[in-house]
Amino acid sequence: MVLKMNSLEDKGMIDLLYEASQAGVHTNLIIRGICRMRPELPGFAENIKARSIVDRFLEHARIYRFINGGNSLLYLSSADLMKRNLDRRVEVAFPVFDPSVRDELEHSLHLQLSDNTKARVLDPDQVNNYVGRRAGEPRVEAQEGFYQWLEEGSYLES
Repeated sequence: MVLKMNSLEDKGMIDLLYEASQAGVHTNLIIRGICRMRPELPGFAENIKARSIVDRFLEHARIYRFINGGNSLLYLSSADLMKRNLDRRVEVAFPVFDPSVRDELEHSLHLQLSDNTKARVLDPDQVNNYVGRRAGEPRVEAQEGFYQWLEEGSYLES
């Protein structure tokens, strides 16, 4: 599962993610702002990884990808997983079926999960250390890569 949002602070949703982790569900979180969860906490959230990317462009995308039996279910949403959004607002999440739109969103998620320049990883102590590159690994900056991909029109060929 990959969840991309600006903020994660709703206790009920956090508890459900912890429960999923303990059941063996692997989760990657891409959270720009507030994250009240403690990812990779031994014995509790070992299957949850969280990263934050703050760069030149302010992003507000909420993309939720679930994999069930090898099938990828992709949703866009208006809501972050925040108490105020889930309890006091009318929000919407909807599935994405169009193959070209799905490809674009998958490409965006792939770039963000591969970012080794601007991405920071949240550890169980909620420390934000940069991911960093391994020796010989190419530089990946998600926002710049996605910008170039759009500028080149590569997504039109999909």
